[in-house]
Amino acid sequence: MNQIFNLFLVILFSYIVGAIPVSLIIVKFTKGVDIRNYGSGNIGGTNAMRILGWKLGVLVMLLDAMKGVIAVLFFATFFEITIFSEISEIGVKIIAGIFAIVGHVFSVFAKFKGGKGVATSAGILLSLVPIETLIVIGIFLLVFKISKYVSLGSIVAAILFPFVMIIRKFFFDRNSIEGYDLLIYIVFSISFFIVFTHRKNILRLIHGTENTVSKIDIDEK
Repeated sequence: MNQIFNLFLVILFSYIVGAIPVSLIIVKFTKGVDIRNYGSGNIGGTNAMRILGWKLGVLVMLLDAMKGVIAVLFFATFFEITIFSEISEIGVKIIAGIFAIVGHVFSVFAKFKGGKGVATSAGILLSLVPIETLIVIGIFLLVFKISKYVSLGSIVAAILFPFVMIIRKFFFDRNSIEGYDLLIYIVFSISFFIVFTHRKNILRLIHGTENTVSKIDIDEK
């Protein structure tokens, strides 16, 4: 019974930290407006960048990523070491990471409407597979630089992430990492989820109506 209760605590804390609406707070504090009324209406880092400019926008993305890092490296590690003697470390980290993403996308503090999970997923995966994550971040930056669309960079990076892990596994002997095979399956699931959260962006990209990250003058609304 204690095991179940403490697993619930890991899930709850990870969800709550993931659900913190960083962009909503920072935009409200710095601009005095609700980010949901501007740009795409999304409370993710990209829309924050449109309103706040690239410096504060990047800060929002980094803080969103930190939510994933905190869930995996603090909540999961602490509870795994002190409580979950029968569950592997990687298993608890995966559970914590998944619920941090769920919290970010379906935030209880923003009427269950959040961001699209990219930055928080990046923080989680950076904690678990840092080399692979840095490679994929490089892919994202390259696609973004060429296309000027954050959404396209995010979609391409999400799709390629599990394949980067597969290549690393077979050509660079990643079997020494506990649970690496399981992580590949989890990353496939996360990638699918991120593509799903970008479904409207995909339609806009197809129709040529996707938004860029050009700064918005909130006085124009």
